[in-house]
Amino acid sequence: MTIKTYGLMGVDWEERVNYERLRNERLARIKKLLKESEIGALLCFDMTNVRYITATHIGTWAMDKLARFTLLPQDDEPIMWDFGSAARHHQLYCPWLGERSRAGISTLRGAMLPAAGRAEDVAHKIRVELEERGLLNEPVGIDAVELPVLFALQAEGIKVVDGQQLMQQARLIKTQDEITLLNSACMMVDAAYDELYRFMKPGVRENECVGLVSKVLYDLGSEHVEGVNAISGERCSPHPHVFSDRALRPGDPAYFDILHSYNGYRTCYYRTFVVGSASQAMVDAYKRCRYILDIAIDSIKPGVTTADIVKLWPKAEEFGFPNEEAAFALQYGHGVGLSIWEKPIFSRLVSLDHPEVIEEGMVFALETFWPASDGWSAARIEEQLVVTKDGCEVITRFPAEDLLVAGVRYYTASGPLPTTRETQSQLNTQANGYLALRSKDQEALLQA
Repeated sequence: MTIKTYGLMGVDWEERVNYERLRNERLARIKKLLKESEIGALLCFDMTNVRYITATHIGTWAMDKLARFTLLPQDDEPIMWDFGSAARHHQLYCPWLGERSRAGISTLRGAMLPAAGRAEDVAHKIRVELEERGLLNEPVGIDAVELPVLFALQAEGIKVVDGQQLMQQARLIKTQDEITLLNSACMMVDAAYDELYRFMKPGVRENECVGLVSKVLYDLGSEHVEGVNAISGERCSPHPHVFSDRALRPGDPAYFDILHSYNGYRTCYYRTFVVGSASQAMVDAYKRCRYILDIAIDSIKPGVTTADIVKLWPKAEEFGFPNEEAAFALQYGHGVGLSIWEKPIFSRLVSLDHPEVIEEGMVFALETFWPASDGWSAARIEEQLVVTKDGCEVITRFPAEDLLVAGVRYYTASGPLPTTRETQSQLNTQANGYLALRSKDQEALLQA
């Protein structure tokens, strides 16, 4: 175990996360890649990329607005245009930006009338900065953009190219402090799963589970619970990828995916449980799901490719889907950092023909799924891991090597109720030879 778990406070007697180093190393990495590219400057509207470059954050309410933006020119420091008074706040509290934090606003996803000229204002601001640095004729890489802003940039004579790949490449290898933050985020989910395990019982609804998990995470210091998948009972297969208000019942399978952010760094972390007991079909499905996950984890090391890993996983047709697109993300892997689903991607849909090489310092999640033979149960497990120099280390620690049974243990006149049993009682009595005995008793009563 080489990856340490620290407290969440900053202290003077122990180095935990060094935030100045975090900011400097992230910015240095993207500057280096930008210098080596054919792009003259990067213009970013995606909040995760803005945070990576500028170390600024104004709340998750802004993450889908494309309103704030940063320009990183070649051989220079980033300039940040932010939402109203946030720009002044950065000047006061973000000394690494200082006067390079400025007020600026885009179109709010079209909420502002085109006649207001916000798109043109953004484009003019960018043109001025490029001209000052002799970069106006160089390509500008953009990660995500509103179409009016794109058209306005082009009208200013700016050549726009794809900047997403450069940013994804920068974020591919995690620094020491990024790994510490990712590990801390997983620690918080460990705690949420422990509370959830104790909470589940018949009558509890999926949405209540989501509320419990969210409270645990926010109490521990999460800045954003991005989502909690809570899937139970007949909803388990096929996977709907959204929670509901369904109530848990005895014998239900239930799986969860907890996605949250701690200081920007995220988790993607599935676990599967059963409520009270599990059918044999569910037990078998869990074992299969765990096996195909374990053979993938055991194969992870620097130099292996994503194609090598996905070859170990079953084809879509083997678990009830017509093709890999229809089964996408069920046997899956993806990078995790300031967002979920970063590079590298592991999927039979793309990785066999376009493999990516696994490198030390990558952090990603591997997740597998297996439907049970009963047609409605299913297992889903996910582990988040860090690639080390000779293998990997799993940083999701809530137990998952075997199927966990939540809820109270039931007792009968003859002893504890088995935790492997069918959800319909008569199938259990028949399997144990009791049904025939009961029938004879009934016949005897009728004859009497």
